[in-house]
Amino acid sequence: MDLQLNEEQRAIREMVRRFAQEQIAPQARRIDEAEAFPAEIFQKMGELGLLGLPVPEEYGGVGADTVSYALAVEEIAAACGSTALSYAAHISLACAPLQWFGTPEQKQRYLTLLASGRGLGAFALTEPQSGSDAAGLRTTAVRDGDHWVLNGQKMWITNGAVADVVVVVAVTEPGKGAHGISMFLVEKGTPGFTPGKNEPKMGLKGSVTSQLFFQDCRIPAANLLGGLNQGFIQAMKTLDGGRISIAACALGLGRAAYEASRAYARERRAFGQPIADFQAIQFKLADMATQLDAARLLMYRAAWLKDAGKPYTVEAAQAKLFASEAAERACYEAIQIHGGYGYSREYPVERYYRDVRLMTIGEGTSEILRLVIARRLLRQA
Repeated sequence: MDLQLNEEQRAIREMVRRFAQEQIAPQARRIDEAEAFPAEIFQKMGELGLLGLPVPEEYGGVGADTVSYALAVEEIAAACGSTALSYAAHISLACAPLQWFGTPEQKQRYLTLLASGRGLGAFALTEPQSGSDAAGLRTTAVRDGDHWVLNGQKMWITNGAVADVVVVVAVTEPGKGAHGISMFLVEKGTPGFTPGKNEPKMGLKGSVTSQLFFQDCRIPAANLLGGLNQGFIQAMKTLDGGRISIAACALGLGRAAYEASRAYARERRAFGQPIADFQAIQFKLADMATQLDAARLLMYRAAWLKDAGKPYTVEAAQAKLFASEAAERACYEAIQIHGGYGYSREYPVERYYRDVRLMTIGEGTSEILRLVIARRLLRQA
C-alpha cells in the first residue's frame, strides 16, 4: 500500500476542500439551527459530479476510487457534518448496492438518476424494534403476480423523506431469519409509501432522518434488487462499505475540532501568555492530532483494500470504530480547550461535539463493531 496520494486523489481532495470551505462551511451554522436539509448545496454537488463520485462513468458517475471518495467525505464533514452524513448515505447506502446488485436495467434507470445528481438516494434497513439486530425485521414483501406488496415501518432513515429512490430491506420468507430477507427499490411517490415524521435530533440536524411507512405498497417485480432472499448478505456488504464513509465523516468532524482548538489556543491568553504555551493544552492537541492521524491511516487501509478487491470487513469495522471514538475524544477536548466559550453556540466546537456523537452509533455501534472484529479474530487459526 502506497501511503502517498496519487495525482487524481490529490486533485479531488483539493477540489472538494475548496468547495466545502467556500460553499458549505459558511452555511453550516444556519443549516444546524434551521434544521434545514441543504438542497441547494446538493444541487451544486451534483453539478460538480460529487453525487456520483465513485460510480462508473457509464452510469453518470466520475469513476473515482474509494480513497478519493473517503477524502471527499472527510472534507465535506470538516465543513458541515449534516451535509456529509446525507452525502455518505446517498453514495454508500443507495448508489453502492445498486452498483453491486442491480440489473443493467435498474442501473440505467436508477443509478444513473442518482449518480448524475438528478436524484437523491436512501437505504431503509432499521425498524423500531430492529437496530443492531438487523435480521429481526418485520417489514414484509409478498409476491402478487407481477408485483411485490410491501407492508411495514422503517425509522432512523437518513434522507428518507427527501430521497427519490429508497433501497428497502424486507422479509420475503418469514421464519427463515437472515435467509429470508430481500432488497427492493421503491420510488418516491409510489402509492402506499409515505414518509413519516423527521426525528428531532441532538446533532446533524440538517440531515433528514425519517420514519417511512409502507401500507400495501405495490412495486413492480422487476424492482427486486439482487437475489431473492439474499438481502441480508447484500445489506451487510453495503454496511461494510458504508463504515469507511462514516470513518471519514467522523475524521472530518474531529479534524475540524482539532483545527479550531489549535487556532483558539494560539489566540486565547491566560496568565499573561497564550494558552498554547501550557503543557496541559499541548498534550491535548498532541493526542488529538496523533489519534486522528492513526484513524486516517486505518481509513486509507480499508479503502485501499476495497479498491483492490480484497476482503475488508474487519478493516472497515476497525477504521469506523477507531475513527469515531478518536473523533469523539477530539471534540470533547475541543470543548475543554475552549472552556466556557466551547459551551457557547457562538463557537463551532459545540456543534462538532453534538454532530460527532452519532458516529459511534450509526452503521454499527462501537459494541457491534467490536463483536465483528472479535469474531473474525477468534475464527483465525
